Amino acid sequence: MIKTILIVDDSVSIRKSVSFFLSEAGYNILIAGDGEEALKLFNGQKIDLLLTDLHMPKMNGIELIRNVRQLDGYKRIPILLLTTETLQEKKLEAKKSGATGWLNKPFDKEKLNNVIKKLIR
Repeated sequence: MIKTILIVDDSVSIRKSVSFFLSEAGYNILIAGDGEEALKLFNGQKIDLLLTDLHMPKMNGIELIRNVRQLDGYKRIPILLLTTETLQEKKLEAKKSGATGWLNKPFDKEKLNNVIKKLIR
């Protein structure tokens, strides 16, 4: 069964590169440019993993995580932050908000794929 990953990032180039890589790895991809756009996709459809940036306009990644954790049917979805942010306090805030993991940009494709495989078996 094909797994669905929602990629949320305000950078078009990041969305394109990550979605290309993950679709090549066999995943179904949904894309949003910010947290508000992403929340609209949590409408009952199957989403197996959320991969989000931290710094975005309208609604940042931590706000998105908090909102998703309140939604019936998505409370336990694995959530990865893919970001340039390296501050430890931001990582702790993300974890307290419900993030499952954290990967820094630029990301290693193999490492990203391995983490995703562990989270959505």
